[in-house]
Amino acid sequence: MRTDSPRDRFAVGERLLGRTGKGNNVTDREVTVEAARDHSGRLLVRLEGVSDRNSADELRGMLLLVDSEALPETGDPDEFHDHQLVGLRALDTGGAELGEVTEVVHTPGGELLAVRLANGADALVPFVTRIVPEVDLGSGTCVIDPPEGLLDLGTS
Repeated sequence: MRTDSPRDRFAVGERLLGRTGKGNNVTDREVTVEAARDHSGRLLVRLEGVSDRNSADELRGMLLLVDSEALPETGDPDEFHDHQLVGLRALDTGGAELGEVTEVVHTPGGELLAVRLANGADALVPFVTRIVPEVDLGSGTCVIDPPEGLLDLGTS
């Protein structure tokens, strides 16, 4: 779950976009939260129309999405929504173009920016201030100050 406010996101009556499948076999459908509660450190959510195990199994792996336009501003200049970072031009500290942010990867160790380098290779950059010291949404850029060797994998 990638939300800072699960109680709000999964409140009774909230409508979300549910996406199942991959590649050319993607299906979207609107789902509505019928109930939600904590259970042993996890949030259990019941959706309208999903009343038995078989109908729940049909939704296994469903990704629940919200319209990025509906997200509130974070109020913190050092916090960003994923959709704000994807598409940023990645520059080095001298202003040279490195590539473009294609995805934000969430891991137990922290967030990584997936960057498609100018040579077409992909690199994962830890999204920490020491390595990504500047994000400028207005100019559509982020500055990356990679430690030695971080982007070398993308040169082969």
